[in-house]
Amino acid sequence: MSSDRFMRIHSAEFQAVAERVLRVTELTSRLNVLPFEDEAGKAELLEQILGRPLPPRVTIYPPFYTDHGLHLDLAERVFINQNCTFLDYAGIRLGERVMVGPKVTFITSGHPVDPEERRLYLTGAPIDVAENVWIGAGATILPGVSIGRDAVIAAGAVVADDVPPASLVTGTKATVHRRW
Repeated sequence: MSSDRFMRIHSAEFQAVAERVLRVTELTSRLNVLPFEDEAGKAELLEQILGRPLPPRVTIYPPFYTDHGLHLDLAERVFINQNCTFLDYAGIRLGERVMVGPKVTFITSGHPVDPEERRLYLTGAPIDVAENVWIGAGATILPGVSIGRDAVIAAGAVVADDVPPASLVTGTKATVHRRW
């Protein structure tokens, strides 16, 4: 998994990432229109998206979205429900038996808060989800978050901080922290 990242936009590295995003967008578009019962077609496209075959007993219900794919690490027996998004530029790991509800979003990238730097750089930090975690429908997991084993993320929660093992996380309230 990648460590924290800071990439200049309009660099050669950024161009390579942008090209990968276009390729994966094309692949996920094809995946998301396949007949549901076309297991072989789904497996072939997911292998191209992830750069390797799915681990045993992983279930992904389309529609499924990712922007990079190669930095998405799925362990055995992961379940991903419909309409989930994985922005995996900085790396996302889902441990064994993780269950992801519909419309969950994992975001590993962002931009600096400073308005002068915002359009110049892409930032990123990996997401790590330990074994046997349940993430409820519509939750959003933000860059740099680690979620401990057996935790439950409630539907609609926005997770910006690490989650201890065997805990329940709820909440979506936005708060103004500072102004510039």
